[in-house]
Order: sequence, then C-alpha cells, then structure tokens
Amino acid sequence: MIALLRNEPGAELIASYVGDALISTVTLQEVVKALLVRGFTLELARVMIEALHLEPRAHTVEDAYAAAALYQATKAQSNGLGDSTCMALAIAAGLPAITTDRQWNALAIPGLDVIQAR
Repeated sequence: MIALLRNEPGAELIASYVGDALISTVTLQEVVKALLVRGFTLELARVMIEALHLEPRAHTVEDAYAAAALYQATKAQSNGLGDSTCMALAIAAGLPAITTDRQWNALAIPGLDVIQAR
C-alpha cells in the first residue's frame, strides 16, 4: 500500500488490484501510521486510502490465532504483526498476498501465494 500511495517502483502492479483487494484492519493501521509519520494528516490519509476502494476485514480472534500460527514459518524472516496478519488473511481468503518484501519469496507456507510487486 505504501508503495502505491508513494508511487514507488511496483505501484503499477499494485494499482491493477485496486478495487479488488482486501486489507486487514491491522495492516490498515500500519499504513495509516506510516502516512502520519511521513507528515500526512489523519484526514488526508483516510481520503487517500478510501480512494483505493479496498475491502477492510476485521481482525478476529481466529485471525489472531491463524497469524500467530505462522510464527515458525516466518521467524527467519523476522516478519512482524502486519506481515503475518496479511499472510493469514490471504490464506483464509484464498487470494495472493501482494508485497514488496523480497523475504517473502523464501517462505514455504501451504496456501500462501505471494506476488512480488517489484
């Protein structure tokens, strides 16, 4: 999301999924925070994100367990809360996870399809 909002390399690929993508509310929080750190106002961050027409998904108790269960498979890549939440959502929805993080290529997680944006 940050790559798209900042028009970084890979933004074109990410843009092709706009309107057809899910986002965990945990990941959404991380994106909003990243925009605030870069000096955007909360109101502008909301407008920018809403323009992407993403479908936010609440992070439930079951989602928390599913994301935590990925720890063993992701610990070598030091993936954080947002990453494991994104992966768990992609697996549950049967959709690919789009990332700019090349470390995800090293993951061997059943059901996780990763698309590298750059």
